[in-house]
Amino acid sequence: MAMSYVLIKGAGDLASAVALALVKAGYKVVMTETQQPTCVRRLVSFANAVYVGETVVEGVRGTLADNFFEAMRLANHGEIAVMVDPQGETRKMFPPKVYIDASMTKKNYGTSISDADLVLALGPGFEAGKDVHAVIETKRGPNLGEIIFTGYAEPNTGIPGAVLGYTRQRLLCAPIGGIFTEKKVIGDFVDKGDIVAFVNEIPVKAEIAGTVRGLLKSGLPVYPGMKVGDIHPENNLHVCSAVTDKARAIALGVLRAIGIFHKIEIRHKEQLTCNELGFVRA
Repeated sequence: MAMSYVLIKGAGDLASAVALALVKAGYKVVMTETQQPTCVRRLVSFANAVYVGETVVEGVRGTLADNFFEAMRLANHGEIAVMVDPQGETRKMFPPKVYIDASMTKKNYGTSISDADLVLALGPGFEAGKDVHAVIETKRGPNLGEIIFTGYAEPNTGIPGAVLGYTRQRLLCAPIGGIFTEKKVIGDFVDKGDIVAFVNEIPVKAEIAGTVRGLLKSGLPVYPGMKVGDIHPENNLHVCSAVTDKARAIALGVLRAIGIFHKIEIRHKEQLTCNELGFVRA
């Protein structure tokens, strides 16, 4: 039997925006992550709790929980619980009312429409109506945050959305495979050409001047071309701890999808009750 909580796979910046919206709307939220999350926007990602124990985003606390019962205790107190659960055991042992695949892997690694009463996914890699009940569009543009009930989200282009005219230049990518080491920290201002980090002994340099908005945690293994950070093309410290408009639009799409499902569920229950009583609702 499904339990009355929302389980979110992944706790990066987009998943965290969804979790924030859900908690503020009164839902109990548990998030799952890998042992070594690779989120770069750590100041707005509850995944950071895996490394530091707890983290606060927009006044909401995310805390690392050792087990499901501790997670539910935190969720019952309005916090967001984060569990290390790369195999998805939580979903299997404690089925949620709502399950959201927000891992942003661009591929379905086992999520099924039967995983919960309502199963949602963010972005490409899932077929709405088959893999999940609905997909939320994550690509910037007129359809951002749209609820897709049949078919797929727009495919990943590999080109990030433009910020002040910059797209790929904003990204910091690993030049080789190896171990990542920070030189700068999130919030630092850098000039074009500055060394922001290293992969082994090879430098990762900024292609534009601006604020280091996101950066991978030191010590993590990376592969060639992997995103390891990003630069905001302004001297603006606030952006480092701000949830983006994109993330908010996606979170709103999730809330709308749950609201639509809830109304359908209520109507369905009312229909069953009327039928049981021998009446047919008009």
